[in-house]
Amino acid sequence: MVTLSEVASRKLTEILSSQTEKVYGLRLHAMAGCCSGPQYGMSLAGEGAMPGDWEGEFAGIRVLVDPDSAPLLEGATIDWVETGEASGFTIRNPQAVATNGGGCGCGHGHAHGADAEEAHAHGGKSGGCGCGGH
Repeated sequence: MVTLSEVASRKLTEILSSQTEKVYGLRLHAMAGCCSGPQYGMSLAGEGAMPGDWEGEFAGIRVLVDPDSAPLLEGATIDWVETGEASGFTIRNPQAVATNGGGCGCGHGHAHGADAEEAHAHGGKSGGCGCGGH
């Protein structure tokens, strides 16, 4: 399902240890997007898993994913990145692949899951974006 990198696990351990209230783990959210691919979110989970949640543990950090988000996060890796300009968590998702450089109205065409395979098989174009480019 989801993988948490060693660097992200260390950073989350640091964050969780600084919390004043009890935290069960990290909850990941995903929602299908348009041209820019899925929209992701992360929050600290104060309670345990909800019915249907996927739950994983990495270096003692619990990660929860709701059943609606699970298909969008399949195979994703959560990492912590620090550069000269910024630092933060990043989600690397092999399912969210660029379908073309300009077929979408915003210039950032993406497909997801089976649509990504279909887009790849048809020269990189996906349909149904709804943002004006198709």
